[in-house]
Amino acid sequence: VQLQASGGGLVQAGGSLRLSCTVSVSLLSINVMGWYRQAPGTQRELVAALTIGGSTNYGDTVKGRFTISRDNAKNTVYLQMNSPKPEDTAVYYCNAELLYGPTLWGQGTQVTVSS
Repeated sequence: VQLQASGGGLVQAGGSLRLSCTVSVSLLSINVMGWYRQAPGTQRELVAALTIGGSTNYGDTVKGRFTISRDNAKNTVYLQMNSPKPEDTAVYYCNAELLYGPTLWGQGTQVTVSS
């Protein structure tokens, strides 16, 4: 199983950016899909998670600004980042907790928010 994250880049504060994570298997075989981030000198933290049943969970600092969603037909999970702030600058990673298997990580994608 492979996870391919994309969509990172440079964005101005208050703008928008959408990250994508395409998985090499059906999303229906994944219990939880998540986005995490890690800034230099900090621990990796949860940004957003989406369960197979459609429940979502967001980190406190992104609630109301970021939205996680999925397209089962494309085996892709998205992170819509609205009104990003400079403190959202980090490497973003997608994560898949398989229904019957290990938890896997994709490669990171850098997001830089300019003030």
